[in-house]
Amino acid sequence: MLYLALVSLIWAFSYGLIKGELTGLDANLVACLRLAISLPIFLPFLRLKAVSMRGIAWLAIIGAVQYGLMYNLYIAAFGYLEAYQVATLTVTTPLFVTLLYDALEQRFRPRNLGLALLAAAGAAVIVFDGRALDATWTGIALVQLSNLCFAFGQVAYKRYREQETKLLDAQVFGLLYMGAVMLCLITTTAYGGWGDLGIISLRQWGVLLYLGVLASGLCFFWWNKGAVKTNPATLAVFNNVKIPLAVLVSLIIFGESANLLRLLIGGGIIALALWLATRAKATR
Repeated sequence: MLYLALVSLIWAFSYGLIKGELTGLDANLVACLRLAISLPIFLPFLRLKAVSMRGIAWLAIIGAVQYGLMYNLYIAAFGYLEAYQVATLTVTTPLFVTLLYDALEQRFRPRNLGLALLAAAGAAVIVFDGRALDATWTGIALVQLSNLCFAFGQVAYKRYREQETKLLDAQVFGLLYMGAVMLCLITTTAYGGWGDLGIISLRQWGVLLYLGVLASGLCFFWWNKGAVKTNPATLAVFNNVKIPLAVLVSLIIFGESANLLRLLIGGGIIALALWLATRAKATR
């Protein structure tokens, strides 16, 4: 759980970077560059002999969906939505996590779904500020598909590592980035994203470097490593822990305004869901 908490805190600092610095660039190119920066971090630890050919292919597919496709959809959504709209629409991720996990295990655990709904409700209290959502259907679809992709990757990787207990995460994680980069190379080429390569400013390269090394590199590794060590309910709830943390960071570090009452109520609901999830031994 420590890994999930650490990543949630780091991601809380990254919320505004995409909207503020990178939305003028092609979404496929941004996804490709930040993932390509992440890949070399894990290549020295890669041990292909420890993985079957089927395992190599499956891990590459997981990475292509969880990181490659997810990023393409998520970044593209900012072209249709305001940042607060994207934040509002991401609160459904815990629901996707628990429903996918149950579907893959061919069982239904209503308690896990209830906790995921509680986490989603808490996040909604924080991010929904009374403004009309007024989002385009295209933007809504892009964010929900992005949520689904990220949830799928977490669940698929967790189940794979639960079956392959002798492997170390560092030995195989490079395969996820390989799959993600390959997908993004295809989509960037298909949609002509390479044309934006020459207009990237030095400041934007700095943001991409930060996202690639920390937010998309180490944090994704720690997140999936943490997913393996927690029960499905805890994993689902943690997907929304970054939301109250992001508001706190904006309030304390960047001096932005925030509705403290909604933050306290929504954060309390998420904290309650997390406490109940960590006690749910029977839901593993």
